[in-house]
Amino acid sequence: MEILADRPDLAKVDVGGVRRAVNIGLLDEGEAGPGDWVLIHVGFALSKIDEAEARAALDFLTSIGQAYDDEIAALRDSMIEQG
Repeated sequence: MEILADRPDLAKVDVGGVRRAVNIGLLDEGEAGPGDWVLIHVGFALSKIDEAEARAALDFLTSIGQAYDDEIAALRDSMIEQG
């Protein structure tokens, strides 16, 4: 995660290998930073979570198979920037 210098309410995050800008305005200032895990819903970081919780969520999403694969494909298709 990288906080954007010109937009401190936005952070660049990696979701399943797709880099996206996510609004972090709902988090307390300084609550999350590079290397932290956040729970994201519709482009907003809702809360900071620990790595174990993040891994459990990712494992669950991966276990549902095609629905997860379709969601990641749609996310990649909607990617704003490469890199």
